[in-house]
Amino acid sequence: MQQLEALTREARALAGGMPTTAAETEVARQMQICNACRYCEGFCAVFPAMTRRLDFNKADVHYLANLCHNCSACLYACQYAPPHEFAVNVPQALAVVRGQTYSDYAWPPALGALYKRNGLTVALATAGALALFLVMMLAWANGSLFHAPLAGNFYAVFPHNTLVAMFGVVFAFAIVALSVGVATFWRAQNPVPAAPVEARASPSTGSGRTGMGGAAAEATSDALTLKYLDGGHGQGCNETGDAFTLARRRFHHLTFYGFMLCFAATCVATLYHYLLGLHAPYPFLSLPVLLGTAGGIGLLLGPAGLLWLNLRRNPQEVDVQQRPMDRGFIALLLLTSLTGLALLAWRDSGAMALLLAVHLGFVMGLFLTLPYGKFAHGFYRSAALLKYAIEKRQPNRLALGAD
Repeated sequence: MQQLEALTREARALAGGMPTTAAETEVARQMQICNACRYCEGFCAVFPAMTRRLDFNKADVHYLANLCHNCSACLYACQYAPPHEFAVNVPQALAVVRGQTYSDYAWPPALGALYKRNGLTVALATAGALALFLVMMLAWANGSLFHAPLAGNFYAVFPHNTLVAMFGVVFAFAIVALSVGVATFWRAQNPVPAAPVEARASPSTGSGRTGMGGAAAEATSDALTLKYLDGGHGQGCNETGDAFTLARRRFHHLTFYGFMLCFAATCVATLYHYLLGLHAPYPFLSLPVLLGTAGGIGLLLGPAGLLWLNLRRNPQEVDVQQRPMDRGFIALLLLTSLTGLALLAWRDSGAMALLLAVHLGFVMGLFLTLPYGKFAHGFYRSAALLKYAIEKRQPNRLALGAD
């Protein structure tokens, strides 16, 4: 039996072009069992994608791992889940490999190991150290942490060009690092170009759009709406047991759209500054402040809810080794939004400079850890959704499922 398993592992490695890890081999084992059963075929995108394959090489396993949204509906529906001897636990098996893909495709490759070290302690220590450094610089430059009110003028504390240089370089590096990593992941998938081979309606869009444009539109819609956090039946995920809840989807939406509103506030303020010649500080009812306030509230409520769910989550549903990374990212989002809202509330006070230094420290810490933390999952999952949307538009020659 052991010899047969070794030969099977070697054959899969040859098919995938690279040796598979134990976690990847475990996913392939479970997928073959699921392929024979197919009870969960309608739950999410993973299972229809699975039925298009008889074997699962390294690229297939990476694709399915990132296509999974970890809703855990299949775990509670599975007749072969632990303590059955087959020990099928798809959410956990895919979560382990999903974490590996972030490290495998990281750029620069030497920094891939940071995914394993980017936990709660490292995230808070990084942000705290940066905040402390800025506070000390402030005290050294002004002789005090408090000052006469500056009418909310942040640039009287830290010059505009200095802030742009500091944060622009770090943010640009984070985006480049993530983009290169996802591009490497995409090339490894070798997706088939979407051609209009089937003029049938897409189950997700309800339209007959084919080709890359239709696939991209469908994948974008699925990513922005978090379609596959509905458990496949619209009632939501399983968090602590077999009861369904849409809480994780809603907290994810608050977090993502809160982040995007804050980003929009920065973009609008940039246009005001360079295009219209309108310089900060801006009134409370101005567009940049309104967008930033709404985003900050979303980034406070969303991560708080995700942290609450994370602390209560059934450990059978997740890779517990990734919990420090998850919680580190959530904590940085929480502290960034909390310090930002505090800065807005007391920007006309004598404590504005101190609050600004602390807030900028947490923002910088968030940016520095973006490429090597939980933030990456949105990029890789979007790429997997795009491949799924393309794949659906191709003939299913196996015809094992109802895709």
